[in-house]
This record gives sequence, C-alpha cells and structure tokens, in this order.
Amino acid sequence: MNRRRFLSTLAVLPMAGSAGGALASRMDSVDLSHAADAVWRAWKEVHLAPDGRVVDVFQQDASHSEGQGYGMLLATEFDDAAAFERMYEWTELHLAQRSDGLLSWRWLPASPNPVPDPNNASDGDLFYAWALVRAAHRWTEARYMTRAISLAQALTQTCVIRNPARPNSTLFLPAAHGFVHDNAVSINPSYYMPLAMRELAAATGQTALDVCAADGERLLEEIAAAGLVPDWIDVSADGWMPSQRLPSNTGYEALRVPLFLIWSGQQTHTAVRNIASVYERVVHVGEAVPTVLEPGSGVVLDTSPDPGYRALAGLVRCAVTSGIGADIPPFDAKQPYYPATLQLFAMIAANKVLPECVPV
Repeated sequence: MNRRRFLSTLAVLPMAGSAGGALASRMDSVDLSHAADAVWRAWKEVHLAPDGRVVDVFQQDASHSEGQGYGMLLATEFDDAAAFERMYEWTELHLAQRSDGLLSWRWLPASPNPVPDPNNASDGDLFYAWALVRAAHRWTEARYMTRAISLAQALTQTCVIRNPARPNSTLFLPAAHGFVHDNAVSINPSYYMPLAMRELAAATGQTALDVCAADGERLLEEIAAAGLVPDWIDVSADGWMPSQRLPSNTGYEALRVPLFLIWSGQQTHTAVRNIASVYERVVHVGEAVPTVLEPGSGVVLDTSPDPGYRALAGLVRCAVTSGIGADIPPFDAKQPYYPATLQLFAMIAANKVLPECVPV
C-alpha cells in the first residue's frame, strides 16, 4: 500500500524492509480532498448534523465554537465548500451573539436557553477565524475574510494581554471574562496554536497575534523545563505555577500542545520531546494510550483505547525520533468527536510537516 492509499484509509502497514525503501516512499504533501475523501465522509456522517452543527455526543450532544472551528478547518483541507458553508451559517446563527463579534462558547440543544453562558472560548474563535481565512483563499470568498478580520480584531482587543511576570511579553486569555484574578491570570496552554495565530495575523494585519504566538512558544518552553505541560496554569508577577483554580494534570486538553507545536513546525520543542519520552516508555501495541498524566512524574492516571489518542502518540514519537512511519491506527469515525477530530489533525500535520511520519 503506498502513501496515497494510506491517506485515504489511515491504515497502518509494516515498514518497508530496508531503510532505503522506506526513505524512497517520502513525498510532498498531497491534496487530501482526493487522497482521503472517504475518511472525511466518514467523519461527517457521524459528527456533523445536516444543518451544519458539529455534535459532541459525550458533552450532552452539545456544540461549541471549538467544534465548529475544527470542523470548518477540516472542510478547507478536504475542499468541501458546501459543508463549510453549512457550518458557518449554523455558527453565525446560533453562536455569534456577542456584541464584540466573538462566539459564545457552547450551545446546548436540550436547554430552554441553549446558550446559557455568553462567554467566548479563544481557541474556538482562533480556529474559526483561521478556517475563514483558509476558506477565503481556497474558494475566493471575500465575505469569509471580512468575518475573519473582525474576529481577529476582537481577539486581539479582548484576549491578548500583558504577561504579569514579563511586562514586555503577552498572554493569550482563554476568554474575554473570568480568567483574570486579583493575583494571577489563568491560562490554558493548549489554546496556543502558533501556526493558526501567525496565519491569521498575516491575513488580517493583527500583528499582536504573531507576537503572542512567539510569546506562547517561549512560555511553553518555560513550562516544559519543569515537566509535562498541564491543562491549566496560573501566571502571576512571580511567574507561572500549576493552576490552583482549574485542573492542573496533563490531561485531555494538554494532549493538543505537542500536536499544535508539530503542526507549527516546532517538533524539537521541549514540550514535544517531554511527552514523547513518556509515550516511548508507556505506549505499547494493543494497549490503551495515556490521556491523563501527572505533570512532574509522568505517572499515568487515565487511559483511552480510542485510536485518535494513539494517533497523537504515534505522531509525537515519530517527530522526535526522526523515524520512518508513525504508529497511527486505522481511522474509526465511531470514536467520540474529540479523538476522531484529533486523529484527522494528526494526519494533516504529518502530511504537511512530517511526510516521513506517514506510515509506509
């Protein structure tokens, strides 16, 4: 099975018999709209409602700005303008309720008030705006860029703030409200997606997002010097520490940190190398993959059999070892929305940044 066939099925085959044969299989990135259309159709069938709502079954059948942004970004990769437009229209109708143009973070179908909390989630806004930029370029659609510009301006104004530990540096707030306290700022490190921030800055002129991406990479280096990156940290004038207010293990949120760094071309980042060493130690064929760990010791607190998490582990290990062919399992659309989506992201990151990590 060649690399293109792999991308259409996300199946894993044994490596070629010789290093030379494996190296010869490397190639430039391919157009996923052709190479992996079956995978995209499987994801849509399970996780995308006909009206354009991305459904998170494990979260009360909720939809959120993260899911809409993730789904729309995938639609640009798979050249699916119709699905993109449905997701965009649903999101604008149901989540674009704030006066500043940002999205309310969650929609609950069974609630009398489906949007009980109008607060935003900056990672959802970031991916939504990034998807709009890519869609505007891919399909020459000016209204998508207009909306992306308004979102980038609002993100810069409300969610990029001064770092209390380093006044010349910035932080990316998780939301416009609720995370700045009297003595510290609560930050979610997985909300930093440097590539998205840089592409959005370049397209919209909001250079503060570019600066924030670089500041975020340095903050992640600082955190990684102490161990694995936690889900949440608190930053004060004295520096950072594991959050005293929110979950501070390395959990389901922090699993995105190495993925986003690799996708952004930062595969040698300390945060990537740290989690790779843990995966190397504890991930074995046929066994569940760690999904919650103690940041300092790397002790595994929870695991999952979902293939999306194994895909992340395989990509991270391959990125650090400079191997040929990542241990990425076949795609299963019936896994929950979150690991299913992360598995597609791992596929895209390998295709764009580390083609040698695509299984051969």
